[in-house]
Amino acid sequence: MPRYKQTVRRQLDTTLSLFAAAKSVQPPVKGWIRAVREALGMSGRQLASRLKVSQPRVHKLEQNEPSGGVTLRTMRQVAEALDCTFVYALVPRSSLEDTIKTQARLVATERLQRVSHSMLLEAQGLSAEEQQDSLEAAINELVRETPTDLWDSKP
Repeated sequence: MPRYKQTVRRQLDTTLSLFAAAKSVQPPVKGWIRAVREALGMSGRQLASRLKVSQPRVHKLEQNEPSGGVTLRTMRQVAEALDCTFVYALVPRSSLEDTIKTQARLVATERLQRVSHSMLLEAQGLSAEEQQDSLEAAINELVRETPTDLWDSKP
C-alpha cells in the first residue's frame, strides 16, 4: 500500500506541476466574469440571456465573484455561457512530496526528542551524527509509510 500512495502522489505532483505558473496569476480586480464578458464585448443583458437569468443576477454574480461568493457550479455555468472552460485546482506551494517530507521531519523530530530525553535520563545519549542518521531514517520511513497520524502534529 505505501508504494501505491507514493506512486499516486508522484502522479498528482506531475499533474499539478502544470498549474505552477497559475500560482502567480492574479485575478482581475473586478473578477474573471466581468473581465471576460467585457473583453468579448458582451453586455450584462446578453450574458443574462445566455444564462437564462435576469440582468440584475449577472450584476450580482460579478459583484460577488471577487470575494469568492460564487459557487463552483455557477462559475462553470458562466464559463460555458462565455465559451470558456472553468479551471479549478488546489495547487501546492511546493510539491506534495516536499510537503510530506516537511511534515515527516516535524513528526520525526518530535518523536526523537522524546526518545533522546529518555535515553539521556538513562545515560544512553546518541552522538550528533547518530542523532542525524536516526532522524533521516525516521523521516524516510514516515515518507514511505505515510501513517494516518502523520498530520496530527501541527507546525
